[in-house]
Amino acid sequence: MRPHTGVEMLADPESAPDAQLWRAIAGDDHRAFTALFERHAQAVWNYVYRLTGSWSAAEDVLSTTFLTAWRRRAEVVLIRESALPWLYTVAANLVRNDHRRRSRFLRLAPKLAVPDESRDHAEELAENDHTRQRLTRVLAAVDRLPASEREAVQLCMVGRMSTADAAQLLGINEVSVRSRLSRARTRLRGMTEESFDE
Repeated sequence: MRPHTGVEMLADPESAPDAQLWRAIAGDDHRAFTALFERHAQAVWNYVYRLTGSWSAAEDVLSTTFLTAWRRRAEVVLIRESALPWLYTVAANLVRNDHRRRSRFLRLAPKLAVPDESRDHAEELAENDHTRQRLTRVLAAVDRLPASEREAVQLCMVGRMSTADAAQLLGINEVSVRSRLSRARTRLRGMTEESFDE
């Protein structure tokens, strides 16, 4: 059991802001963690589903994201009032790591497989390889964006949050969010040769 950190348990975690929840979570408040999970689980699941296109992958990454949050509760300090940008970053990193593992497997699979003339699952995976490569390029390009633009992209383009909601979450005005998205789209087009129009 961890020593008491001096953090008070919250009387009403459901109405507490994320930063206050996170401080309580760092003090091992399970109710605060449950409130944080209930508040953001659907948004994280939607975000991961849009990245992967897979219900099961979204479930797995959602679980691992919140497991990571619990494990790192004492060392992570939220920069903004909301935990959502940090949760999105953890989830995106998990998706990227999984993609790298799958890519290595797909490169090695032909060397291990017994030749078969009939169409199999590996052929279908190979057909999807181009899409996966595009996703990898786009995610890598998003990682290279300046932090303010990356946050706007993660929230609005990947997380499908409205610019008004993103502005409120980031503590800036909506025009600034739109401006960041516009600059990010221009940079991403240059880095990936993909279209990022609205």
